[in-house]
Amino acid sequence: MRRSVPYMRLGVLDVGSNTVHLLVVDAHPGARPLPAHSHKADLRLAQLLDPAGAIGPDGVDRLVATVRDAVEAAEDKGVEEVLPFATSAVREASNADEVLARVRDETGVDLKVLSGEEEAKLTFLAVRRWFGWSAGKLLVLDIGGGSLEIAYGIDEEPDAAVSLPLGAGRLTAAWLRQDPPDPSDVRALRRHARAQIARTVGEFTRFGNPDHVVATSKTFKQLARLAGAARSAEGLYVQRELKRKSLEDWVPQLAAMTEQERAVLPGVSEGRAGQLLAGALVAEGAMDLFGVETLEICPWALREGVILRRLDHLPAS
Repeated sequence: MRRSVPYMRLGVLDVGSNTVHLLVVDAHPGARPLPAHSHKADLRLAQLLDPAGAIGPDGVDRLVATVRDAVEAAEDKGVEEVLPFATSAVREASNADEVLARVRDETGVDLKVLSGEEEAKLTFLAVRRWFGWSAGKLLVLDIGGGSLEIAYGIDEEPDAAVSLPLGAGRLTAAWLRQDPPDPSDVRALRRHARAQIARTVGEFTRFGNPDHVVATSKTFKQLARLAGAARSAEGLYVQRELKRKSLEDWVPQLAAMTEQERAVLPGVSEGRAGQLLAGALVAEGAMDLFGVETLEICPWALREGVILRRLDHLPAS
């Protein structure tokens, strides 16, 4: 008779460049994590950096308050263990040590700062587990608020993984300051993004063509929805794709729109509308330079990768 293995309730606290997101799941080794609760707040830390590259006092105050709220939410939901981490906005802030110390002192949360390579590897793990071994060699793309992660491999550990400073929030703040954006700024950002991506292409193409190209992140999900993919309400298991041709058709339209006009498009949230064009330019550049005609959207990404890695280190019974 099979002995039932109890689930434990885990929380992963993701201090990202756009949002602070607490995801609560019920999980045990060998089983897929079952989402139980989601608590998020838009902080847009990548856009709060001052000219010296520091997160200003107001941004730090908001971060501390948001982390404190997330901890309370985790306690309310009966979370046994919280896995807290921060990504590029905190990682690259010139006052990162001071920010981390304040969060630790005032909330008790010791944020682990992930490197860009760790982000790419953990996201790759989540995608591999979602699609399984039959997906073969995977090329995984993830556009966040502060960075673009690219990973490639046939196992659970990618053969190559890089992180580029091409996040949608970061680029919007630095390059697209007018609304609607100046066409010359859009062209300059397009050149910049493609030049950054092109430097990494050889690192991946030497391994051969991927069998399956996958994208994660809110940016790719919204772009796929614009191009006709199923709504999120239709469930996790509906296949969603983004074709390069559709994306190329949408980019000039997005460039001609104001932020308010983008916010009413299908699947585009008001909080992300301002940075959607920058994300689209990066996505288009990556698909073009890697020769990708169609990619598939994966519902799992970095947060799930963190949870899966933690479960891998728990006893099976």
